[in-house]
Amino acid sequence: MKRRDFLKTGTIGITAPSVIFGDLKINTNKNDPIILSTWEHGLPANDAAWKTLQNGGNAMAAAEAGARVPEADPKSTSVGFGGLPDEKGNVTLDACVMDSTGNAGSVAFLQNIKHPVSVARKVMEDTKHVMLVGEGARQFAVAQGFEEMNLLTEESRAAWEKWTKKRREMTPHETHDTISVLVQDKNGDLAGACTTSGWAYKLYGRVGDSPIIGAGLFVDNEIGCAAATGLGEEVIKTTGSFLVVELMRQGYDPTTACEEALNRVIKRHNGNPDFQIAYIAIRKDGKIGSACIKWSFEYALARGGANKLHKIKGMI
Repeated sequence: MKRRDFLKTGTIGITAPSVIFGDLKINTNKNDPIILSTWEHGLPANDAAWKTLQNGGNAMAAAEAGARVPEADPKSTSVGFGGLPDEKGNVTLDACVMDSTGNAGSVAFLQNIKHPVSVARKVMEDTKHVMLVGEGARQFAVAQGFEEMNLLTEESRAAWEKWTKKRREMTPHETHDTISVLVQDKNGDLAGACTTSGWAYKLYGRVGDSPIIGAGLFVDNEIGCAAATGLGEEVIKTTGSFLVVELMRQGYDPTTACEEALNRVIKRHNGNPDFQIAYIAIRKDGKIGSACIKWSFEYALARGGANKLHKIKGMI
């Protein structure tokens, strides 16, 4: 058995979703695939994912195509090329993917490679592993034909140099750290991708939730999928995306599942955490949901030929 196969969902004895939800049906409307992404940079990501679906690509191909857009955009300073660096001035990238079969791949602390999401997919499809990190991930990417490049733009370098004068600790919600893309294709199959340059000016070597299966992203093709953005450390501690999917398995609708997962975090911080986390989710029947702890959060939804940005208020 491949190691990544251990990440496949399914506890022995769990009832089939049709029994849990009663009238739950797979969304198989060929004209109505769903693409759900975090933040405003989810709009161009959704456009690329939609084009991939229209050209015959499946959910995994679409999620990867969507995530690659902000990775290549130097104006998106929390993802890929142009991402804000760590405290030492290095752009380090994290990403993961998970497909409809339960297979998964990820890379963490990857440097000099523009598209970590594509490297993560290569890990998933071409190796027996789930995660590669640091220099090992870089060497693997190069061996797979990925081009090395300097990911630190002049704009991000200038911002980092300005920061070094005061070295004020940044918070994740100041940099909108993650692009997560969830897709349901015309066959009803689910997949997702998550990619980031992480917490701006973080400690050298820091890895957040984005490359961790079950934290930044989780897909169960029988139930649904979920992804996170925000303070990765707290998402990891609560296995956030996995929790959202498991709550949907228990019968929660997607929004309520996102809210309940966030309630676990809020409770741990005495009802008033000083950081942001948001979740997005798609249930197998095509229903979507989202929630955030405080302030506000934006997600991009592409469905029925429309691609729109939606804004929700925080729970507290």
